[in-house]
Amino acid sequence: MLPSRAHDPLPTPLLEREPELAAAAHAVDALCGPAATGGLLVYRGEAGIGKTALLAEIGRRASGRCTVLSGKGGETVTSVPFNVVRQLLLPALLPQPEDRLRRLFGDRFGLTAPALGLAAPAGPLADPQGVRDGLDRVVARLAEQQRAQPLVVLVDDAHWADVESLAWLAAFADRLAELPLLIVLAHRADPRGDVRADVRSQPAAALLRRLGEAARLTVTLRALTRDATADLARAALGDRTDAPFCREVWTVTGGNPYETVELLATVRDRRLDPVARSARHLRDLGASARGSGLVARLERLGTDATRFAWAAAVLGTDIAQQLAATLAGLTPAQAADCAERLRAARVVTGTDPLEFVHPLVATAVYRSIPPAVRTAMHGRAAWAVTHAGLGAAAASPHLLEVHPDDDPEVVAQLRDAAREHLAVGAPDAARRCLERALQEPPPPHAYAEVLYELGCAALLTSPDATIRHLRSALDLPGLTPELRTDATCRLGQALAHSNRMPEASVAVATEAARTPEGVARTRLQAAHFMYESFRATEDDAEDRSRRLADLADHLRGTDSAERALLSLRAFDAMLRGENAAHVVDLCDRALVDGRPAQGVSWTDTEWGFETPAMIGIAYAFTDRPDRARELFEEAVRAYEISGWSGAHLAFAHTLLGLAHRRAGDLARAETFLREGLRLADRVGSGLAVQWDAVCLLIDTLLARGRVAEARDLADRYAFGPPWPSAMVLPDGPCVRGRLLLAEGRTREAVTELEAAGSALERRGRHNGIWAPWACDLARALAGHEDHGHDNHGHEDHDRDRARRTAALARTHAERFGTDTAIGEALRCAALFAAPDEAVPLLARAVRHLAASPSTYEHALARYDYGLALRSPEELGHAADLAATCGADALADLAARARDEALSSHRPRQ
Repeated sequence: MLPSRAHDPLPTPLLEREPELAAAAHAVDALCGPAATGGLLVYRGEAGIGKTALLAEIGRRASGRCTVLSGKGGETVTSVPFNVVRQLLLPALLPQPEDRLRRLFGDRFGLTAPALGLAAPAGPLADPQGVRDGLDRVVARLAEQQRAQPLVVLVDDAHWADVESLAWLAAFADRLAELPLLIVLAHRADPRGDVRADVRSQPAAALLRRLGEAARLTVTLRALTRDATADLARAALGDRTDAPFCREVWTVTGGNPYETVELLATVRDRRLDPVARSARHLRDLGASARGSGLVARLERLGTDATRFAWAAAVLGTDIAQQLAATLAGLTPAQAADCAERLRAARVVTGTDPLEFVHPLVATAVYRSIPPAVRTAMHGRAAWAVTHAGLGAAAASPHLLEVHPDDDPEVVAQLRDAAREHLAVGAPDAARRCLERALQEPPPPHAYAEVLYELGCAALLTSPDATIRHLRSALDLPGLTPELRTDATCRLGQALAHSNRMPEASVAVATEAARTPEGVARTRLQAAHFMYESFRATEDDAEDRSRRLADLADHLRGTDSAERALLSLRAFDAMLRGENAAHVVDLCDRALVDGRPAQGVSWTDTEWGFETPAMIGIAYAFTDRPDRARELFEEAVRAYEISGWSGAHLAFAHTLLGLAHRRAGDLARAETFLREGLRLADRVGSGLAVQWDAVCLLIDTLLARGRVAEARDLADRYAFGPPWPSAMVLPDGPCVRGRLLLAEGRTREAVTELEAAGSALERRGRHNGIWAPWACDLARALAGHEDHGHDNHGHEDHDRDRARRTAALARTHAERFGTDTAIGEALRCAALFAAPDEAVPLLARAVRHLAASPSTYEHALARYDYGLALRSPEELGHAADLAATCGADALADLAARARDEALSSHRPRQ
C-alpha cells in the first residue's frame, strides 16, 4: 500500500471521488472475474488534487481480493534508471526462493535481474529492448502465478518516474488486456509545469501521453466543491464549524484537497475557533502551509531540523535516516530527534526510511535550500552514497547536480556510473553521466576517451549524437590505435544506420589509409568493402569487386579477418551472379564446421553481425536455403539468449523469412517476416531492417496472390522512391515493379523495371533471383502477366525488346548456374518461342525447378507446362505444389485449369 502522508492525520474522508472509485471497482471486478480481464486506468490532476489518496483507497479496497504492488516517482530521482520498476517488483520477487526466481526470469535472468538489482551484470552492455522484454516476461509470469489474488499495480507521481520505467510501462500497457493484471497510474495533468525544466521531462511527457492512449479510462480529477469542502472541514473540526468559515476555507484553498487538509490541520493546531469571526485568519494560515510559509514553519523547528530536512530533500525518496544524518552532519541521536520533530510538524512521515508527507512539501523544502548549499550537499551526498558502498550509479544523480570543477575524481565516478548504467540496459542514464563528465571537464589525455564512450552509449538511442561525438573523438589526440579503429567502425555503423551509407564508406576508407598493415587495417578495409557493397548506387563497382576478389579469393578462413573478407566476397559474387558453386565455396570457407566462428558470430561486436548475415544471404540466393535457415535460426537463438531484442532480432526473423521464401514455404516465410516487421516497428521507422522486412513481405504476398494486401503494406510504409542510400533486400525497385505489374499497371511497371535493370547492369549485378527485373520486364513488354493471363495490344518493337531481355536473363542465369535461376529464365524464354519450341523449354524448366529447393517456382513451371500441354495431370501436380507452398491463388488457378482440361478431354456423349 502507498504510505500515509501525515504523522497525525486528520479524519479525511475521500469526498467527491465516487465515479473514479466506481470505475476502479469495476476494473477490479473484471480482474477478479471469470475472464480475469486486466487493463490500465490513468488518473491525472494538479498537485495536491488527491491522486495519492485515491490510489491508496483503490489499493485498500482491492487488497482483500488482490495482491497490491506500489511504487512512485520522485522529483530528485528521475535520473535513477528502473527506480519505479524496482519499487513495484522487488517486494514480490525478494521473498521468492532462488530456484523459483530463476524460473520466473527464464533464460533472461542474466539480462533482466541486474536491472532490478537482483544480480550483477553479466556483461558490459545490455540491450534496452531485451531488458524490457525480460521485464514483460517476469511480470506476465507473476500475474499468471497470482491468478487466485490477481495483481493490482499502483504507480503514483508517474510524471517523476524514471524514463526507463516509463518506457517499459508504455510498451507493456498494450499487453494488459490479455493478462490478469490491472495497472492504476496517477500523474500531474501537465507534467511539463512541474518537472525540472530540462530535456529529461520531454521523453517522460511523451511516454505519459502513450500511456493515456493505451488506458481503458483516463480521468482528470477536479477540485472539491464548496459543499465537499464544508463536509471536510466539519469532519476535521467538528459540527460547530459554521458556513462562513467553510466558505472561506474553500476560497483560500480553491478546493484543493491537500491544501484544505493542511489548512484545517493548522487551524486545529492553533486551536482556532471554526466560526465566522476566525475566517479572516485563514488566508495567512494557508500561506504558512505552503511555499515560503512552510519554510518559515520549518525554520522555527531549529537549525538542526532544517538541515536534516534539507538533507532528506536532497536524498529524495526512501530516505535512510543514517544517510540523512551523515549528510546533515548530525549524530544518530540528533537525527532521531529531528525526525520526530519533523513528523510532528507534518513534514515527514515514517521511520526508516523516511518520506515527505507530500511531494509539494518535498519540493518546497528542496527549493528553499540556497543554491550554493544545495550544490554542496549534492556533492557530499555523492560522497556519502559512495562510501556507504552503494556504487557509482547510486551516486550519479547527485554528481549530475554538482557544478563543474575540473575534478578528475568526479569524471572517473561518472564514467564508472555510465558503465554500470549500460550494463543494466539504461543507455540514456549513461549518456547523461558522460555528458556531465565532459562539462567537468576530463583531463586532456582522457577527453577523447570520454567522447568515444559517449558516442558508444548513444549508439542505441541517438545515432546522430553518436556520429557527432565519435567524429569529435577522432579529431582529438588521446585515443589508442585500438580505440581509433573501434571508434571509426562504430562511426561507420551509425552513419549506415542513419541512411548515410556513402559517408560511412568514406569514414572507414579514410581511417584505413592511415592505419598500418595488420588486423586493424583489415577490419577497416572490410568495413569499406561492405558499405560500398551495401550502397544503393556506386561509382566504380567493377573495380571494387575486382579488388575484393584479388584480396579474398585465395584465403582459407584461418582467422576472423579472413572470414570477414570471405563473407564479403561471397555476398558480392552472389549479387554479381558469378558461378554459384564458387559462391558456396567462399561461404563454406568463411565458416567453421558450417557455423560462424568465435569472433565473427552473431553477437560478436568487433566484426559485426553483418559477417554471418552475408554468408546466410548468399546461401539463400544460391539454392542453399537449408544452410541459410540453419544460420538464421542460430541468429534468432543467439539474440534471444543475449536479450538483443531490437533491430538485431528483427533482422534475424526477417532473414529467416527470406530462407523460407527461397525454399518456397510461403506461409512460414510470411509468419517470420511479419514478426520481423513487428520487431522492427518497435525500434523505429525508416530503418534498414524495416525496408528489408517490408520488401520481402510484399514479394511473399505477391507470390501468394494477395495483391491488395501487398499494396496496402507498400502504401503504409511508403515503399518506393526515394529509396534509402543502402540497398534493400531483395532489390527494392524490382519488387516494386513486380507489384505494379501484378496490379495491371504495366507501363509504370515497365518504367520501374527498366530503370532498375539499367542501374543493376551498370554495377555488374546479374543475379536474376535477387533482382528479377529482366524476366518481369520481358513479361511486361510482351503483354504477359504471370500465371497465364494474356494482355494484348503491345507494339511489335516492345515484343522484340522483351525477347532480347529474356535472352539476357537466360545468359545471366546460365552463368550463375543455379537450378532456380536457370528454370525461371527458361520459363520466361518459352513465352517467346514457337509452340513446338516452347514445350521443350518448359520441360527443361520443370526439370531444373524440380531439382531446386523452391516449391513455389516449381509450381509455376508445372502450371505453365501443364497449360502448354493442356495436361490435367501436370496442372493437378501444379495445384498440389502451389497448395503445399501456400501460393493459394496459383493453386486455385491451376485447379480450375485442370478441371477445364479434364472437361475438354472427355468424349462427347
